[in-house]
Amino acid sequence: MHAMSRDEWLAFVHAGTRTGKLAVTRASGSPHVTPIWFLVDTTPDGDEVVFNTATNGLKARALRRDPRFALCVDDQAPPYSYVLIEGTATLSEDLDEMRVWATRLGERYMGAEVAEAFGRRNAVPGECLVRGRITRVRAEADVSV
Repeated sequence: MHAMSRDEWLAFVHAGTRTGKLAVTRASGSPHVTPIWFLVDTTPDGDEVVFNTATNGLKARALRRDPRFALCVDDQAPPYSYVLIEGTATLSEDLDEMRVWATRLGERYMGAEVAEAFGRRNAVPGECLVRGRITRVRAEADVSV
């Protein structure tokens, strides 16, 4: 087992169509975990997890109330690896920005041939864009070696 470098974990989370398992806290205090499609935006100001969700859905409501989240991305085949990301989210209903990211998400998870249609379908009122400022990363490769 070894800790991944920043370049290694960025490559790992963007490999193929791996989903992330997003953890947020419900109003009751209980945890909620759900798979999401995501990207990581690397900017000079810091790295951010980016995804979209329903404006009034559980994830958005939970993140408005408590913006802290955790996201786990893993490889479920030997020798097993994972990246655990913690961060703080902000939500936006800016349709232009949302369309850019919804299109990029569509390309990653659905393919380039339907990316534009996916972006148009998902960048609409009732959806929001989540940008999660990454505050901590734990990334381990080859866990079973």
